[in-house]
Amino acid sequence: MGSAGQNGFHDTALAKGPGIVIGRSGASFGQVHYSSTDYWPHNTALYVTDFKGNDPRFAFYFLKLIDFSRYNSGSAQPSLNRNFIYPIPVRIPPLAEQKRIAHILGTLDDKIELNRRMNATLEAMARALFQSWFVDFDPVRAKMDGRRPAGLDKDTAALFPSTFKDSSLGPIPQGWEVGSILRQADLLSGGTPRTDVPAYWGGDVPWASAKDVSQCGEAFLVTTERMITRLGVDESSTKIIPTLSTVVVARGATTGRLTLLANSMAMNQTCYALSSQLGTPFVLYCNARHFIERLVQGGHGSIFDTITTSTFEATNVLLAPKEILLAFDEQVAPLFHQIRASLYQSRTLANLRDMLLPKLLSGEVSNRS
Repeated sequence: MGSAGQNGFHDTALAKGPGIVIGRSGASFGQVHYSSTDYWPHNTALYVTDFKGNDPRFAFYFLKLIDFSRYNSGSAQPSLNRNFIYPIPVRIPPLAEQKRIAHILGTLDDKIELNRRMNATLEAMARALFQSWFVDFDPVRAKMDGRRPAGLDKDTAALFPSTFKDSSLGPIPQGWEVGSILRQADLLSGGTPRTDVPAYWGGDVPWASAKDVSQCGEAFLVTTERMITRLGVDESSTKIIPTLSTVVVARGATTGRLTLLANSMAMNQTCYALSSQLGTPFVLYCNARHFIERLVQGGHGSIFDTITTSTFEATNVLLAPKEILLAFDEQVAPLFHQIRASLYQSRTLANLRDMLLPKLLSGEVSNRS
């Protein structure tokens, strides 16, 4: 557990769960995170060793309400010194009431976590099908062996050839091609409205940055950190990117991170968007995940920190016939639509939790009702 929450795994625990960590420096200064199990706290975070008889999950929600920025002891970058926060006077309810409050808020968080796990499974299913069709060529190999491709109806199976041909990528199905991804997708770029013009900001148009995409961690980007106005779109180089476009971080430490847009939005110049020319956004997303991993790592293990228009133009990817791409999207569309619906539900639940949190802790809303 680091200052930004869980960021990996260790074979040894340094602290007993359940536990809480608080970011003590840098961009994650003051962020509060909960671990239900034993954990290893990084030196970038403070962590709780004794709850003094209080409910741990209640303590987590309680600490989230504290504005730790008032206790910044750093100069070059924010820093949280535990000696600065020990004297903070607080008022807390009895243990029984703590448990009731934690149960209400925890039930919402548990549902959000359940949605996250379900979404991860659904995306893994879609990507496994992509691997089968477009990487391992299982339907083609089955037909070569005289077998019916597993899981495919007669019409879908008929779309696949029964032989391979040589290509620059090695053997590929007969009738398929190798070329730039831009033969099947439009490349869109973004921009930033002037930050010194208030009329450009705070509108109703979501505006995605590399930070939004990098921190998304999901198949879909649902919400963004900042919003701009229609005037901001019209009077800048940014543009509205269509729903279900694949957005890729093009520069910086998180180059290559990508996600789908859950709804149309604008984006800044640190990102590129790929919009399917064939009406097949989901196979384009899976394909982008596949080939961008190779792009970012480079041919000799060197890591790219920039992706340019030329990078996409020079991609050498497998281009399957349109009919197969359409068949793939038809199969996986229900999975992705369920993922998107769950993300919107989780967003609603998170908003409800955040609204209830101060009201429950202040007693404005009774946790008995």
